[in-house]
Amino acid sequence: MTVEQISTVADRAKEATASGRAPADGRPRTSMTTRRHRAFYMFTSPWIIGFLLLTIVPMVYALWLSFTTYDGISPHWRFIGLDNYSELLADPVTWDSLGRTGLFAVTSVPLSIIAGLGLAVLVNRPLKARGLFRTLLYLPAVVPPVGAGIAFKMMFDQNSGAANGVLNIFGIDALGWLADPYARYVLLMTVLWGAGNIMIISLAGLQDVPRELHEAATIDGASAWRTFRSITVPLLSPVLLFQTVTGVIASVQTIMPLLLAAEATTAGVTAIPQSNYMYMMHVFAEYFALGRYGYASALLWVLFVLILIVTGLIFRFTSGVVFYNVDPEAKK
Repeated sequence: MTVEQISTVADRAKEATASGRAPADGRPRTSMTTRRHRAFYMFTSPWIIGFLLLTIVPMVYALWLSFTTYDGISPHWRFIGLDNYSELLADPVTWDSLGRTGLFAVTSVPLSIIAGLGLAVLVNRPLKARGLFRTLLYLPAVVPPVGAGIAFKMMFDQNSGAANGVLNIFGIDALGWLADPYARYVLLMTVLWGAGNIMIISLAGLQDVPRELHEAATIDGASAWRTFRSITVPLLSPVLLFQTVTGVIASVQTIMPLLLAAEATTAGVTAIPQSNYMYMMHVFAEYFALGRYGYASALLWVLFVLILIVTGLIFRFTSGVVFYNVDPEAKK
């Protein structure tokens, strides 16, 4: 075979491989693009299957339940359309719990972000044993929520808690920390206990701020506060936006600290202080105390829609104050 023939055969093989067709010898060939697609779906298939089975299917099932009177036990249920949604819109308990949830989100999210950012600024300074301080401040964030909730419940117990023990030293009578009106403050402290997560994310953002900008501001005579307000915060705005969105979503879904702080009763929710009876506690009561699966599913779908609306509003009203080093529109 001449050189020209060998070159012709090689060129045909390359063309067949690029086009995904079989070469002249009849053996099938797979293009590079096809192999990459197969590898992509192979590696992402565990997540895709899990997302479909553990997220999409339960959501569709809950949506179907929200149009029924299903109670989880009795086979006698019926389709009632939008009656559950009409009932929850007219239920004052739903609106009261939703208002408490909104107030909790508006209070806890800014406090958590400020606390985490403040800690990040402190541990970002060139201090001795800085790594040790970072570890100690982050440790509470890795404590399981159940363990943290039980610890806070024991700490603020009216009869044997450490909080009332400290008050007794100063001659102050014991307080019912887990009852109204103090229960909401204990809940806030439980949330702030896990500010180490926000600290780590904020610390990563602080270390990404160019030092040249701080040095230029110092040369121009800017104070530390002015530098922080005019340079650091704008460059951290994407991080702060991320923390705001995730914080709002987490705060409106808060339920574990509320359940752990409740007293054990047959219903499981009757001992919840009124100030802590938030939206997810209302959902829990409808599901497990009253067995109204259809109505509780409608409550969850309303919450899902509200989260989408609130998230969209946050992105809409912060679009002009969030600074990106690389313009997202420039990549399109």
